Amino acid sequence: MSQFTHFNKQGRAQMVDISNKEDTVRVAVAKTSIEMKKEVYEQIVRQEIGKGDVLAVAQVAGIMAAKNTSNIIPMCHPLPLKAVDIVFEWKEVQYFYKLIIEVTAKTKGSTGVEMEALTAASVCALTIYDMCKAVDKGMTIGKTYLVEKTGGKSGHYIRE
Repeated sequence: MSQFTHFNKQGRAQMVDISNKEDTVRVAVAKTSIEMKKEVYEQIVRQEIGKGDVLAVAQVAGIMAAKNTSNIIPMCHPLPLKAVDIVFEWKEVQYFYKLIIEVTAKTKGSTGVEMEALTAASVCALTIYDMCKAVDKGMTIGKTYLVEKTGGKSGHYIRE
C-alpha cells in the first residue's frame, strides 16, 4: 500500500513538496454524466432553456473550474494549464437521456492534472443541473471518474 503524502511527520495536512520533480507533459481525461427527462434534453438541444445555451455555459464553467481547482481543493498545487477540452455526447437510455461529459486537461509541469479534469467535469454537470432545474429537479449526476492519465513518475494509467 502506498503511503499518503499529504500528511507531515505530525500527521497533519501538508501541501506536498514537488520542487524536485521533473517537468513532463501531463494529460488527464475524466468523465461524468447527467441524466434527465426527454423534455429537458429537447429544450437543451433546441436552446429553449430560459437561462441561455446550456452546453456553451457549462463548457465555459468547466474550463473556469479547471483553472481554479487549486482554489477549491486545499492540497492542489496551482498549475499552468496548457489546454482544457470538453466534449459532450448524448445517449438515449429507455425513458431518459444521458449526457456524457468528457474533459481532457493538459499541462507541462511537475504534478498531474487529474484533479483539474475531475473538477471541470463535476462543475460542468452541476452547471447543467443549475440551468435546467426549473424544468426537472430530478436530474441525476452520474459517476465521476478518471479515465486516463499520462506523464509523471507513476506513468500511464488507463481505467479498466
